[in-house]
Amino acid sequence: MPSIPVETSRLGVLRCAVGPEPKIADFETQQVKKDRDGNTIYTVGVTVRQEGRRVSVIEIAVPGEPKDVVEGTEIRVTGMEALAWAMGDRHGISFRAAAITPAPATSAPTAGSAGKGGGA
Repeated sequence: MPSIPVETSRLGVLRCAVGPEPKIADFETQQVKKDRDGNTIYTVGVTVRQEGRRVSVIEIAVPGEPKDVVEGTEIRVTGMEALAWAMGDRHGISFRAAAITPAPATSAPTAGSAGKGGGA
């Protein structure tokens, strides 16, 4: 089945809910899943919250371990695709991405720091 590109800018705030974990290909042997280039595939639990809407949690597969992505971190997802799948009576949608990175830090003024030129 073909993959469908996902425009992540329309998903609102994305946060890491469950840190990166290697995806298991075979639960009996605990063998981890690898891509064609031999990179370990990791899954990251991500919360999606659109303005004025409830929060949903999705799992996104990504090649290689995302660096500095920990629970609670606001993240950016690059090259996200949705894939429809079916196995017997089961079916659903899975997500994969080219990369997951921490969102650039935004410096918001804190109480009492306005006008004090708090540089980094």
